[in-house]
Amino acid sequence: MSIQSLKTYLPENTSGYLKNWFSNYYIHIKITRGRSSKLGDYRKLPDNSHEITINSTLAPPLFFFVLTHELAHLIAFEKYGRRISPHGNEWKITFGRMLLESLEVYDDDLKPIIVKFSKSPKANFMASPALVRYFHVETQEDNLQFIERLQKGDLFIFRNEKYLLEGLIKKNYLCKNLDTGRQYSFKPLARVEKCS
Repeated sequence: MSIQSLKTYLPENTSGYLKNWFSNYYIHIKITRGRSSKLGDYRKLPDNSHEITINSTLAPPLFFFVLTHELAHLIAFEKYGRRISPHGNEWKITFGRMLLESLEVYDDDLKPIIVKFSKSPKANFMASPALVRYFHVETQEDNLQFIERLQKGDLFIFRNEKYLLEGLIKKNYLCKNLDTGRQYSFKPLARVEKCS
């Protein structure tokens, strides 16, 4: 897939960065259906070309962010060698530099989040609550919300099971499964359906 054919998925003014980052490599880019397990991935193919897959369902700024993440893998491996850790210091330095280099692509309210994130990039998008909050758009159709928006005593459904929010333990929420009586810890950005 060419940079030109990616334009429908990307914010404006990204082609210069991509041409610069892609220039020395032969890369297969596959646009996939939405996957809940990952937003994108990178791997080197047996013919020494590279493959990046990215979910088609991502908003353009998030699509560019994920593409930058995956390209950082390629560039770090090519620069430092294949023995580096996939999300180690070499990747963090590469990804952080690329994010700052392309900062103008992002909206003004997202730029401070990107700058802060670039100082120590996380391997998993979900490990950055500020990014998750920024890119998550709740819709009427899914009725899901972050558990951190609920109050103590609220009932909610998670994976077809009903829970009671009992309170906060450090940064997580202690919740009781009403069918089994067992208690579980939920991260603040778990998406749940509040019971009315």
